[in-house]
Amino acid sequence: MKAKKISIVIPVYNEEKTIKEIVTRVSNSNTLKLQKEIIVVDDGSKDRTKYILNNLKKKNIRILFHKKNKGKGSALRTGFRQATGEIILVQDADLEYSPKEYPKLLKPILKGVAKVVYGSRELSGKNVHSSIFFHAGGKVVTLVANILYGGRLTDEATGYKVFDAKFLKSLPLKCQGFEFCPEVTALTLKKGEKIIEVPISYSARHKEDGKKIKARDGIEAIWTLLKIRFKNT
Repeated sequence: MKAKKISIVIPVYNEEKTIKEIVTRVSNSNTLKLQKEIIVVDDGSKDRTKYILNNLKKKNIRILFHKKNKGKGSALRTGFRQATGEIILVQDADLEYSPKEYPKLLKPILKGVAKVVYGSRELSGKNVHSSIFFHAGGKVVTLVANILYGGRLTDEATGYKVFDAKFLKSLPLKCQGFEFCPEVTALTLKKGEKIIEVPISYSARHKEDGKKIKARDGIEAIWTLLKIRFKNT
């Protein structure tokens, strides 16, 4: 794939402790000579996140604000609509995922091997998850996705997802919250597009540190996978 620019979309909600650091790490990341466009979408934060973002003055950064909290999926879709790069990468704001992984995430797309790449926390065999509960929940959702769509994924719920921008924008995404992951996975596999996984490092955050995903999000993920699988479109 011939690409000149990558759009890195960062959805943010109440991340005053980490937002400045993650933007710095992304700004300094290696994107294999691709021009870098950083799009931060604040999803109605109620802490000091908005204040910190308003005082960030860095090159190639666009900051967008939702007036009220709508959910991660909604923030991502806002970012995707504004993205101008040929490649779009999703970056969480909580420091669980390291921008040092960008080169290995980008290579399959740049080589034309795939239009969608996931960074798998499972493939390295070294990562420690925040809890057995979260880890087991992720494995169940991944298993359901593989059964329903004939996939061979190891980490459906990973925060690192990279796309050919044209392909991503062709998907009829409707997600509002954490159902972004199962929705984009289901729509991709239903189209017959393969998803390449590469091993990544992972520094798990715990609930007391601000981790936001809950048990009901896992149930919603499975419902989303089922709904799209049997929808007549």
